[in-house]
Amino acid sequence: MSEFKSEVWDGMRIDWDVPIRMDDGLVLRADVFRPVKEGKYPALVSYGPYGKGLAFQEGYKTAWEIMARDNPDAVAGTSNKYQSWEVVDPEKWVPDGYACVRVDSRGAGRSPGYLNHNNVRENRDLHDCIEWAAAQPWCSGKVGLNGISYYASSQWRAAALQPPHLAAMCVWEGWVDYYRDSVRHGGIACTFRKHWQDMQVKTVQHGRGERGPRSRVTGELVCGPETLPEEELLKNRADMWEGVLKYPLIGPYYKERTGDLSRVKAPLLSAANWGGQGLHPRGNFEGFMRSASRQKWLEAHGGSHWAPFYTDYGVKLQKRFFDYFLKGVKNGWDRQPRVVLQVRHPGEKFVVRHEKEWPLKRTKWTRFYLDPSARSLVAKPPKSAGTITYDGLGDGVTFSSAPLEKATEITGPSALKLWVSSATTDADIFAVLRVFDPKGKEVVFQGALDPHTPIGQGWLRASNRKLDKKLSLPYRPYHAHDRKQPLKPGQAYELDVEIWPTCIVVPKGYRIALTIRGRDYEYEGEAATLSNMKNPMRGCGPFVHDDETDRPPAVFGGKVTLHMGPTRQSHVLLPVIPPKQ
Repeated sequence: MSEFKSEVWDGMRIDWDVPIRMDDGLVLRADVFRPVKEGKYPALVSYGPYGKGLAFQEGYKTAWEIMARDNPDAVAGTSNKYQSWEVVDPEKWVPDGYACVRVDSRGAGRSPGYLNHNNVRENRDLHDCIEWAAAQPWCSGKVGLNGISYYASSQWRAAALQPPHLAAMCVWEGWVDYYRDSVRHGGIACTFRKHWQDMQVKTVQHGRGERGPRSRVTGELVCGPETLPEEELLKNRADMWEGVLKYPLIGPYYKERTGDLSRVKAPLLSAANWGGQGLHPRGNFEGFMRSASRQKWLEAHGGSHWAPFYTDYGVKLQKRFFDYFLKGVKNGWDRQPRVVLQVRHPGEKFVVRHEKEWPLKRTKWTRFYLDPSARSLVAKPPKSAGTITYDGLGDGVTFSSAPLEKATEITGPSALKLWVSSATTDADIFAVLRVFDPKGKEVVFQGALDPHTPIGQGWLRASNRKLDKKLSLPYRPYHAHDRKQPLKPGQAYELDVEIWPTCIVVPKGYRIALTIRGRDYEYEGEAATLSNMKNPMRGCGPFVHDDETDRPPAVFGGKVTLHMGPTRQSHVLLPVIPPKQ
């Protein structure tokens, strides 16, 4: 595989399996889609493990069918022959003078090597791929990063290495903090990575060869020409889930997999999904707020995890951003509002609104106190003390407001203050922000993956309650996760629970509710399925916390008691947004 094939197909010059040598000598493989006309073009680079030769339609069949049905513009204007999961469609970019570079990450697809996700080696690989692209005779020397999820989260880490030719980055639904955003919500292990590696990565690991898929375009084996025995494939990859269980607290393992935002200085567009609870939106908001870049923009939308990126809306937004920074087109992007919000209303209705900052400066931070007597959310602390006890692995308790007297917008991060005691040495808190219509039916949304997603969620393991005082804000508690503080059974402890950013305009007559549970939220209706997900989805998508190794019933199955009253003013702090003046 020392040479590569270059062909002209569908109005593009396509270089298949181009070798890219890393600084340790290993050769990665990339497909490059570029204009036929000789010239120098800016490059859009993506680097990830899903197999550059695997068609979106085949690897992610149900996701593709849903997108084609619900967002026909996402699949219009293209043959869709070159569509792959979570990366740009070259047929929509090459005609506008871009080169699209798709790199199979180390150990995946047609790139050999040891498969170890998000670590220092991968970060350096992407850095080197950026610099390789910039040096090619067809490149203008300006490189952008674009893509969803894996292809987005890797951008934070590569950008922190400050590759000289990185000119702009579009982080579309990409986590930044491996511990807090991805694998240990509030300290509680999320089983997503265990199933993700089984369903989406092992299936396209380099060396599957004849046991893997073939490219529907070239007929070549997606996972490389060699077919290795399963024992060798096992030796060639790290076990992600083993790492999550082995390291319950933050240390070097998590830090190398987390972007250092203080070193991210490239111009950036961070695009979040309100419904991405469990993986992405937190990172997009944190990345926008805390990155060192002076030129940064935030966009937040709803809908599925994959479709908005490919829609006319998404592609137009991305092109305006990259045209400005990679081509120098004077298209007014320098006057683009710093924040664009798709403000969410019941019924999957979204209204675009421009803002100047995040969180919004005009936010009226409003406390809703937990009243144990009526299990209600009220404007003032209850006058008498009370407690509510629930099963530590059970459905918990719901506190509800009175019907709202007027429409109320909630947009931003939320924070929950609790006093909790446990019959054991620990307890896991699952906080769910909810909305109910006048008939008592819950308002749910199409989330990033699950079609029945609640308004907002937060998590905290009580023994991980220690705060990082430098990074904590009144509306966004930030936990250190660097030491365990076991509970003394029966003793009440003060907890601050981060609830990830959300957006909803709650109509007049509806109720706001908060459920505090001992396990994941579950939608009462029918479960949903996706072909690339291992289990049916019941409201949280694949982002659940049900592993008994991490949550042994002997520790987390005891009775949990909430303490409320005038001296323990348990409350949820919500970002109520007044209308613009």
